[in-house]
Amino acid sequence: MCLMCVSTSWQATAPFLQFGAVGALTLLSPFVFHRFHLAKTRMWMFLAVSAAIFLCPLLIHSPCLIEVQELPEKPKLIGHRGAPMLAPENTMMSFNRSLECGVIAFETDVQLSKDREPFLMHDHRPDFLRRTTNVEEKFIGSSFNNSADLTFEQLQTLNAGEQGLCIIMRQTKETWNYLEKETARKEIIPSLLELLKFAKQHNTSVIFDLKNKETEKNDTNDTVKTILESGIPQNLILWLPSEEREAVKKEAPGFIQVYENETDLEKNNGSHLNVKYSEIKMKNISDLRKRNITVNLYVVNERWLFSMLWCAGASSVTTNACHLLKEMERPDWVMPRSTYLITWILVDISSALVMMALFHW
Repeated sequence: MCLMCVSTSWQATAPFLQFGAVGALTLLSPFVFHRFHLAKTRMWMFLAVSAAIFLCPLLIHSPCLIEVQELPEKPKLIGHRGAPMLAPENTMMSFNRSLECGVIAFETDVQLSKDREPFLMHDHRPDFLRRTTNVEEKFIGSSFNNSADLTFEQLQTLNAGEQGLCIIMRQTKETWNYLEKETARKEIIPSLLELLKFAKQHNTSVIFDLKNKETEKNDTNDTVKTILESGIPQNLILWLPSEEREAVKKEAPGFIQVYENETDLEKNNGSHLNVKYSEIKMKNISDLRKRNITVNLYVVNERWLFSMLWCAGASSVTTNACHLLKEMERPDWVMPRSTYLITWILVDISSALVMMALFHW
């Protein structure tokens, strides 16, 4: 587990873990004191551990230790490959379902076919098409490792729904009616153009990765051409690929340039950051937001994590679970720091008094 992930988890749970630890020490103290004369060394060890636990709130910092009126606006939601817990990923059904969550943008992955048509597909190189389509049944004995191995017409003969539906049924508890299942089973691989027209119709932004880094320069040119020909307003395109960024700025100056790390953001005087939640400190999120930098974190599916990022001031999160996060009206917990400090002191004093009474009993 990465250190930043541990830090985030600690900030979410530390205030309550400390209270629990104090309670556990209090309950344990009679047994320690009973053996005081038999094991004085262990007694001092117990006291040292107790002191550390009593004082550890001095080192606890959580973005949710704030006044309720200081709570930032709820982060907006971006659909990660649409709504993959509600429909097969990267299908039009999935993006349509994400709209029901009120997402502000569709996140997807773009590759180019043999005939240079941008289409939506996450997996590439050796797992290309295998996880989410019936390619092994459709092209028996063939092996495809690259998007350029197939024309877009061939790609559209593949079923992109059946296996995705099976994945959802295994991993979630969502219930499906007959019509929804039949709709999902008929899904095919969409083109980028199809998604752009859909996004334009619903005034929703689009952000994507170009998956084939080896051909990213040429892929960038064809992708930008497709975007411009679609007629979607340029300000709805959140441009993430770093290759050929300067050329893209000239050809499509209306695209919103999004950077993948703080270094590139600062270097280019950018205003939009898209970063994995485990690769940025909570304090940095708050500091960037104070400078009016838009900060999107990915991939966020759990309530507790969304709560932490909400308290920190994140602008938006990319999520697989938009249907769950949209229902949250406030973070799982928010506590004024003054209230926490008072509670901490009262709990520690109460525990110390109980321990002293037990020691002299």
